[in-house]
Amino acid sequence: MPRKKAPASRIEPSFEKSRSRPAKRTVADERVAGKSPGPAKRRRKSSPKARKAKARTGRGRIGTALRALVYWSFVLAIWGGIAIAGVVAYYGARMPSAATWSIPDRPPNVKIVSVGGDIMANRGATGGEALALGDMSPYIPEAVIAIEDRRFYSHFGVDPIGLARAMVANAMAGRMVQGGSTLTQQLAKNLFLSPERTIERKVQEVLLALWLEHKFAKDQILEMYLNRVFYGSGAYGVEAASRRYFRKPARDVTLAEAALLAGLLKAPSRLSPARNPKGAEERAQVVLAAMRETGSITDREITTALTSPQVRAKSYWTGSENYVADLVMKRLPDLIGEVTEDLVVDTTIDFHLQREAEKAIRASLDADGAKLKVGQGALVSVDGTGAVRALVGGREYATSQFDRATEAKRQPGSAFKPFVYAAALEQGRTPLSVRNDAPVKIGKWTPENYDGKYRGEVTLSDALTYSLNTVAAQLVMEVGPKTVVKTARRLGIEAEMKANASIALGTSEVTLMELTAAYAPFMNGGYKATPHVIRRVSTQDGKVLYENTYDNPPRVIDPSVAAMMNHMLVRVVEEGTGRNARLDGWMAAGKTGTSQSFRDALFVGYTANLATGVWFGNDDGAPMKKVTGGGLPAKTWNSFMQAAHSGLPVTGLPMAGPVPPVSIEGAPESGPGATANDPMADLVRDLAPVPVSRDATGATGTGSGSSPVPPADVGVTARQPAALPEAGKRTTLLDILMGN
Repeated sequence: MPRKKAPASRIEPSFEKSRSRPAKRTVADERVAGKSPGPAKRRRKSSPKARKAKARTGRGRIGTALRALVYWSFVLAIWGGIAIAGVVAYYGARMPSAATWSIPDRPPNVKIVSVGGDIMANRGATGGEALALGDMSPYIPEAVIAIEDRRFYSHFGVDPIGLARAMVANAMAGRMVQGGSTLTQQLAKNLFLSPERTIERKVQEVLLALWLEHKFAKDQILEMYLNRVFYGSGAYGVEAASRRYFRKPARDVTLAEAALLAGLLKAPSRLSPARNPKGAEERAQVVLAAMRETGSITDREITTALTSPQVRAKSYWTGSENYVADLVMKRLPDLIGEVTEDLVVDTTIDFHLQREAEKAIRASLDADGAKLKVGQGALVSVDGTGAVRALVGGREYATSQFDRATEAKRQPGSAFKPFVYAAALEQGRTPLSVRNDAPVKIGKWTPENYDGKYRGEVTLSDALTYSLNTVAAQLVMEVGPKTVVKTARRLGIEAEMKANASIALGTSEVTLMELTAAYAPFMNGGYKATPHVIRRVSTQDGKVLYENTYDNPPRVIDPSVAAMMNHMLVRVVEEGTGRNARLDGWMAAGKTGTSQSFRDALFVGYTANLATGVWFGNDDGAPMKKVTGGGLPAKTWNSFMQAAHSGLPVTGLPMAGPVPPVSIEGAPESGPGATANDPMADLVRDLAPVPVSRDATGATGTGSGSSPVPPADVGVTARQPAALPEAGKRTTLLDILMGN
């Protein structure tokens, strides 16, 4: 049957409906059709419930991640701790038992002080003595703690907080700007360990730091650290450093100076103010800022510190007192043996005189050194007992530590003549004995006077006053060179001397120290004056290990011989070659000396208080520009001695004692009138008192009769002797034989 069509009225509404309501298309359909979803569809908001569910899901994921992080961190921490414990146990097992650990002794220090108690120098590996915290400036520990270990009093030897802070600072800076070691760790490293950087050494450092904290109080640890740490330029400990850089004890260090010392700990050699004053000052400012941050100082104190004069340290230990310190250390082992503990050495040095001596030598060289081609000088001053009151071994200790006063042997020239004359006087001659100043030939040797002139008949006093070489040579041949050597040895010359005729002109080399001390018997009335610089050696607690006994000297020459030598040597200064040495108001005696070609120039002289020797020359022996003992040395001697005697009561030299008569072949003349006409007998003064209990060495000289007189030609020819002395002057058989 044919299908029936639906009524038109029923179809049309359906069609209209489908046209007015198009079918929904999904986003995917639109994308397939090449269309993008509309804006409204992209901004469609989820429902509140969906959002809450989503948030709960996100939080859950974060929580899970955090829980995992905590868990694995904990696991890693456990394993890291186990690993660290294993490393510590391994390296700890390689160390000795803690029961055997002990603080190593600090290297011994020798404190060298003057007669007035002034510290002149410290010698030893540290360069200074150890101090208690209370004996040093409070700024020093405050500065060190502020810059090196702010949490020192709160940590247990190792500071995890400080270590973490240092790691962060270093990471941010990209380089090492802070260290994590505490002061205790640094002390442990300095006391026990080598400077190498290894895991083993670091572990040992930590273990030792913990032991130190357990064994000692914080102040004890800080005290040990400050007394042992290196501050550069050979200084260990704050006392050595403060004296090295500021020439003052640590107790007197200012805030600015303490900041500089604390700043040195970072790099002692590089930041030393002796080498890098600018770098040291910049580092000190960093320390001051750190002290302000810790509350140790105020802004006002910082301002004062920053405006204080900057430190200008010299490049080496300076000051002539260091020559004395070197001499002390050289002689100390012979007195007490090996130095094993801190010692105090009391010296005989007068620090005021030491400064005046240094000033005199430097002033002379600065004024005339270049002009006269003089490079070096030295000075020694001793009292009547031989105690060294001042010693300068050279122009500048910083540039040369060689001691020219005690180590250099030089020809004394005519400064040796007093020993020749003393030997002659001991055999019976007097200052009024006459000799002929004329050309003399001894073997192949023909000595000549400095000025090339000859004066004919002269007294021995005249000959010494004008330093006549011909007469000195005649006296040596009369008494014998060996006798002269024995006399010089008895008075204090210890160097090797050649017993020949030329010894009259000082050809045997001696040191300035022994030459000066050998003049002292003339000033003290005839007693030995052994040169010494050490009075006493004691420990820190006052135990005396050595004390000298030079206060009881032996007699080495007769008082009358000393008196006659004083008369003659006073004339040398008053009217002879030593006129430049004359002192205002003081009786002074002495003798000039000049070696061949002006290589050495000396003046050795004395008052009743001091005997002082001055030398000028060059280390290489190069000739000076006609410098004689009566020139630069005598002027320098005068400068020093004038300052040394300023304000002292005037005392005269010993001039008393009978003048022995002239002898024939060593036998003294007899008879009461032997000295009646001698004007020297009228010059009588009191002898200076010198304590003595024995005469270890006799004053009797060896007469010419004990050995033959060597042949000598005096005058133009030996066959034509000079005229006899004028009436009134005693003549010996030897005078006639020698042509006088």
